[in-house]
Amino acid sequence: MFRRQLKVDTRSIYKNIQKMPNGSSKGYCLLGFPFGVLLFLVFSSFPMNESPHQQFFSSLTLSSSLLDHTNALQSSSSTSSLSNSPTISIKKRSNLERREEELRKARVAIRRAVKLKNYTSNEDMTYIPTGQIYRNSFAFHQSHIEMMKRFKVWSYKEGDQPLVHDGPVNDIYGIEGQFIDELENVMGARFRASQPEEAHAFFLPFSVANIVHYIYKPITSPADFNRARLHRIFNDYVDVVARKYPLWNQSNGADHFMVSCHDWAPDVPGSKPEFFKDFIRGLCNANTSEGFKPNIDFSIPEINIPKGKLKPPFMGQNPENRTILAFFAGRAHGYIREILFSYWKGKDKDIQVYDNLTKGQNYHELIGHSKFCLCPSGYEVASPREVEAIYSGCVPVVISDNYSLPFNDVLDWSKFSVAIPVKQISEIKKILQEIPHDKYLQMHKNVMKVRRHFMVNRPAQPFDVFHMILHSVWLRRLNIKLPS
Repeated sequence: MFRRQLKVDTRSIYKNIQKMPNGSSKGYCLLGFPFGVLLFLVFSSFPMNESPHQQFFSSLTLSSSLLDHTNALQSSSSTSSLSNSPTISIKKRSNLERREEELRKARVAIRRAVKLKNYTSNEDMTYIPTGQIYRNSFAFHQSHIEMMKRFKVWSYKEGDQPLVHDGPVNDIYGIEGQFIDELENVMGARFRASQPEEAHAFFLPFSVANIVHYIYKPITSPADFNRARLHRIFNDYVDVVARKYPLWNQSNGADHFMVSCHDWAPDVPGSKPEFFKDFIRGLCNANTSEGFKPNIDFSIPEINIPKGKLKPPFMGQNPENRTILAFFAGRAHGYIREILFSYWKGKDKDIQVYDNLTKGQNYHELIGHSKFCLCPSGYEVASPREVEAIYSGCVPVVISDNYSLPFNDVLDWSKFSVAIPVKQISEIKKILQEIPHDKYLQMHKNVMKVRRHFMVNRPAQPFDVFHMILHSVWLRRLNIKLPS
């Protein structure tokens, strides 16, 4: 069994955090960043009339629940195989106690940083998070420090390429393969646990994009879209690692995670949703209306990685040289883009919307000359356009419903982007023109600052997209406590 927090009043959290002794293991001591440390500060910064999405931190669940321990998918046979050895049980408890103590120290350090508005580190800082792009810079900075110092991840070795330990490294699914390779072969030197029993979190290194490519294609009929094969591969993999190690069963999968940008990724645990209900999914397709759970899952950016490069060319202009009010170019994927085209395609010189660029027009140059970049959802909520805009210093205009934005546990998207509901697409020009010039300049400045958190670096560098993905896992691991 493990504890995960349920609903409480944020003001009472603040009082209890200050009162709790460092060694306490009761309910409020479990309040980790972002679900505890940040919660009361973030809440106080929001207007009282905000949307449910904006009030995410004030609506989290915060009481303990009891879960039955099961061993893999065939629980009856595997329970006996993993619970008989007293030697393994004693060793597991000892390792678990050490891991939980590490997490307790991290929570204490984060609470101290929030209270003192300062950070504590034994290393020289190359970057110090400050400013309004963060929900709480002190909590985030100390949390990142603690992650770098303590966090250990075990990437399961089972399975063979290309379905496991491999993935695409280019185009819109490229973050899958890039992250798998970076964690297992490069940045893992710092975060890799020497033994699985020493890890705080466990990575399932399979690629949904490769499974679809090698197992499903060619897709020739509607029946080929059935997710049954995807479910079998995932279920079999969990069954193997849960039988071999007593780790999945220790938390019911709550400290295990995956990362995928494929549109089918949210369906991975679909065959047994109750069994996988605490499993952490890092998804580009972070649609809250389709089962994405922000208090367990985390949103990652969809990044269109060019072949042979890690990012597109920078062609961004200074704000004074950006002569286009808003720009979009892309196909009419999904109903949102169809609405956008019906109102704006070829109809306004200030709101330039294209389905195809003409010869001589350069996509990245047009972004670089635009103040605002329209980022409508396609068939799925995620789009690479938010990151393309950020790379070029163009303020993203997010046009979507039910999209949980990347890294929004930490980043305050309202400070460097504009959100326009689908029902207000016809008012885009009016909304953007009413933004004061001073506010636009500040948003542009914030876009340039937040870029580092979306950069793909090989090898990874602190605070870049790979560290932000890991940090999202770290936050969720801080928010659970396993029994010792």
